[in-house]
Amino acid sequence: MAAHLDFVKHNEKYVSSFDKGHLPLPPSKKCIIVTCIDARVEPASQLGIQLGEAHVIRNAGGLAEDALRSIIISQRLLGTREIAVFHHTDCGMLTFSTDQLRQIVKDADPGNTAVADQVDKIDFLEFNNLEASVKKDAAFLKDNPLVLKDTSITGWVYAVETGKVTQVV
Repeated sequence: MAAHLDFVKHNEKYVSSFDKGHLPLPPSKKCIIVTCIDARVEPASQLGIQLGEAHVIRNAGGLAEDALRSIIISQRLLGTREIAVFHHTDCGMLTFSTDQLRQIVKDADPGNTAVADQVDKIDFLEFNNLEASVKKDAAFLKDNPLVLKDTSITGWVYAVETGKVTQVV
């Protein structure tokens, strides 16, 4: 059964006790969490973040480069001044290379030059060392002129096996 078939039913339950409509647009903790799309990663409950307290930016791997557009908006328009990058153990980004993924996409639609041309333009930003990728992302943000200079930047690894977070940067 498709997951979306239960959305309305679950939302009606959520709405029945919803009392957060008064929250302001800027996040109250002035914090951004950059993390992965992995379904085992849920930063609100894992880090004790409540609705309205932080921006959570998710992408494959939780990569800062991929999140930069949202970071700029969050900082310049909504006042965030702290960024925490969270990568996690057992991440799918550790399991492939850009060339391999490009070939998988091309093989799924052989002869389609539009697909081949488009996928060849994408760098999937995979990595092969978890802690090194966290450090690389933190350095990218610290050195990036588009990130406000007074921003506190930390880097973390979340262990999907235990639920524990460890600060790397």
